[in-house]
Amino acid sequence: MKVAIELAQEAQQRTLCVALGTSRSTLRRHLRGPQEQKPSVNRRIPRALRDDERANVLTVLHSERFADRAPATIHAVLLDEGTYLCSVSTMYRLLRTNQELRERRRIARHPEYHKPELLAIAPRQVFSWDITKLRGPHSGEWFNLLVMIDIFSRFIVGWMLVRRSNGDIAKHFIEQTLKREGIEPGQATVHADRGTEMTAQPVCVLLENLGVNRSHSRPHVSDDNPYSESQFRTMKYHSDFPDRFGSHEHARDFVGGFVGWYNDEHRHSGIAMLTPATVHRGDADRILTARHGILKTAHQTNPERFVRGQPKRAELPSAVWINPPAEDETAA
Repeated sequence: MKVAIELAQEAQQRTLCVALGTSRSTLRRHLRGPQEQKPSVNRRIPRALRDDERANVLTVLHSERFADRAPATIHAVLLDEGTYLCSVSTMYRLLRTNQELRERRRIARHPEYHKPELLAIAPRQVFSWDITKLRGPHSGEWFNLLVMIDIFSRFIVGWMLVRRSNGDIAKHFIEQTLKREGIEPGQATVHADRGTEMTAQPVCVLLENLGVNRSHSRPHVSDDNPYSESQFRTMKYHSDFPDRFGSHEHARDFVGGFVGWYNDEHRHSGIAMLTPATVHRGDADRILTARHGILKTAHQTNPERFVRGQPKRAELPSAVWINPPAEDETAA
């Protein structure tokens, strides 16, 4: 009989919950009414440190002897001295409670290097230079090649081949190259990586005296100097580039011939298939106009051969960047 009554009550509660759109646990909680809450008892964990013990541990952690050591190291040193204060995890817990959980060791703090963002809209505004090594006739013998390039025109404005480079040689190379280009104070920026020669004091003092802005790549980021890296790759993958150079004179003759070819004959895809010398001299517009006129004449003669319709005039890039800003920054 009792079971039948309980089943009937449960069926009624189920029907009522469906009608009210609630759960049976919620209904039962309301039927029980407010329950008397038992006062919370803050019981102390038997293994917890006392207040004086916690203070003693923090004093040890803050001491001059252990202020720059990790808790695991402090714990090991104290054990070697026959002292046990608490576990390593407890030390971490106390430091975390005091908001002191951070790097405690005396380590070098490296400066934050910002990404260089350089813009050139004409020749002689941004120069990029770098040093590469050329293999000499004997094992371990190398020649150093210094090359400076105009990033807008891709024109090699200067080069120097030496057996060993240093800050004074780099200073002489940069000074002669900028003088030959007629650079005025405040006109140009010279970009390089962070090699020894690039950051040498003679080079820094020279650029400051000339009023030329300095720019450096981030450490170990080759993409921050893409134009020099691309030019070196073109040279080393040239069909005439040897595995070794027989002498310093052999290397100098090759570099001189390559620079002449690169500046005056090489059609560069980044500058509308023009030569760097053409862009650097300012003749690009005239040549592109002449090319477009020839294409228009060919289109009028045989329009069916131009499946995309009227030929469009090729244009030089209006802006050349080293690390262009993000699109949202540009829009802003």
